[in-house]
Amino acid sequence: MMEHLNMQSMDKVAANVAKIRELFPNCVTERINNEGQLEHAIDFDMLKQELSDHVVDGLQERYQFTWPDKRKAILAANAPINKTLRPCREESVDFDNTENLYIEGDNLEVLKLLQETYLGKVKMIYIDPPYNTGNDFVYDDDFKQSADEYIDNSGQLDEEGNRLVANTESNGRFHTDWLNMIYPRLKLAKDLLSDDGVIFISIDEHESDNLKKVSHEIFGEQNYFGDLVWEATTQPINAGSAKFGLQKKTEIILLYGKNKSKISGFNLEQEASDLSYPHTGKFGSCRFEVIEKSDAGDYNRDSMKFKILGQSPRPGKRWQIGKDLAIKLAEEGKLEIVDGLVKRAVYPEDEIDKIKVKPFWSLMLAENVGSAKNGKEELNSVMGTPIGFDTVKPLGLIKKLLSYIGKNYLILDFFSGSATTAHAVMQLNAEDGGNRKFIMVQLPEVCAENSEAYKAGYKNICEIGKERIRRAGKKIKEENPLTTQDLDIGFRVLKCDSSNMEDVYFTPKEYMDKQQSLFVDNIKKDRNDEDLLFDAMLKLDTPLSSKIEKITIAGKTVYNVAQGHLMACFDKNVTDEVITAIAKEMPSYFVMRDSSQADDSVAINFEQIFNTYSPQTVRRVL
Repeated sequence: MMEHLNMQSMDKVAANVAKIRELFPNCVTERINNEGQLEHAIDFDMLKQELSDHVVDGLQERYQFTWPDKRKAILAANAPINKTLRPCREESVDFDNTENLYIEGDNLEVLKLLQETYLGKVKMIYIDPPYNTGNDFVYDDDFKQSADEYIDNSGQLDEEGNRLVANTESNGRFHTDWLNMIYPRLKLAKDLLSDDGVIFISIDEHESDNLKKVSHEIFGEQNYFGDLVWEATTQPINAGSAKFGLQKKTEIILLYGKNKSKISGFNLEQEASDLSYPHTGKFGSCRFEVIEKSDAGDYNRDSMKFKILGQSPRPGKRWQIGKDLAIKLAEEGKLEIVDGLVKRAVYPEDEIDKIKVKPFWSLMLAENVGSAKNGKEELNSVMGTPIGFDTVKPLGLIKKLLSYIGKNYLILDFFSGSATTAHAVMQLNAEDGGNRKFIMVQLPEVCAENSEAYKAGYKNICEIGKERIRRAGKKIKEENPLTTQDLDIGFRVLKCDSSNMEDVYFTPKEYMDKQQSLFVDNIKKDRNDEDLLFDAMLKLDTPLSSKIEKITIAGKTVYNVAQGHLMACFDKNVTDEVITAIAKEMPSYFVMRDSSQADDSVAINFEQIFNTYSPQTVRRVL
């Protein structure tokens, strides 16, 4: 019998249990879950003992960073959801050819949906989350109320039904709510990073301490590189408005690696060094150094007066290096007789550790990377009208971060705002010939009716971000027509939505036999074939930017994704002829509707056909 495709996001709890089972099989037990089924579970008392060098007996004081509902925040990251990403061609640019993605939706849900397909595939993450200033909105993931209770109590819903709530300083859970928001998102983001991947997080003083503690816990203190300090403003601040007369002009960007030991290094700029190599030795440019010094007084050591290259030290002198090192250098050809003296030839590769490198966490001056004012001006310029955003990151800053990593990689920004990151990716690719690709994620936060953005015709932030990418890409091409012919300035728009499947698919026990008969097809009526295709791509290790070819076989539409990696047919009355033609292509995965088979004979022959022509193909039905 053909296996059904799992339509939920990855169950992180089950994945974590499996990892622990590999390391500590004695710490995994069995229990009956709420549905009466047997499942694996962790014996936490035994696990504590395995991780302790003494007998564990009750609670002990220990160093930890915690806050109310932290355990529920962890649960929020691990719990699966019944959601999907639906393609929106009409809002996309070059949908069929682009490798960039713009995803609308709550980033916690989107990060969960990306887990299977993009696990370990993102080289760089940059985020600029809410700073918790007391005036901004934060995502409310509803740890203490049911969804209906929350909506009734807050009334904070945008047009897409997403929950937003103002986090004011008078709120008794001011820091708690912010931590509960950021923790599960960073936890999920870490899993998307490649082993040599990095994450940059912009923040200011309101939550910088808490963010660093959270990041230490999630990414590991050993994977912390340091902070970049960005000069956000060059404008002098009125001393009367600054606390104690202190002027806030900078923000920090935390930098962590997924696994610092696997990151070979960044493309750091080097300052001019006072080390010079004016001479030419056996192996190229070098500097010759005299290796004699006075043997007077305490320096008189007979053991340092041996012959090198057939010469002894001059009278009153002794060598500065020992005999073993002298033999080694002579064998390597790095001792030479120059002007009658034995000298050491020092080459650049011998002094790599002495090159003066700018600290990676040094001050990033606005004159080099731009200020928040520059970012605002850049946004207004490309949009052709004031948008009213005052805290936009400048292109120069994001381009600088992008340039440190390389030229060919995938970058994720799941607080994308006005899409500065996407703009910077396209701009830098145009400048250095790079092939960076982006995934932008943004909640469609509603623009206030009295805002400049709303007056300019933009109802939510996603509309601003998408239009900025369209306009920026077009402008970059126009300004560089000869060098940007192959530049990818497109993006596929995907929108987070409820599952494509009817409720009976997830909770069949709640439906009587008579009711189930109403669901001849378990797929929602408003969903099309492309919706189903992208759902399958999410679940079957197929990048959402993959090339999609639509072909016809025996009158049926067949999708060929990523050159045969995934093939799918969602038409009705699929015959043996269609199945055979697909099987002969030997795809890695094949997906069809449960109700697509023309008759019982097709269902019977299905497995035999694939076993004959392509037994390795993973087959799934919806």
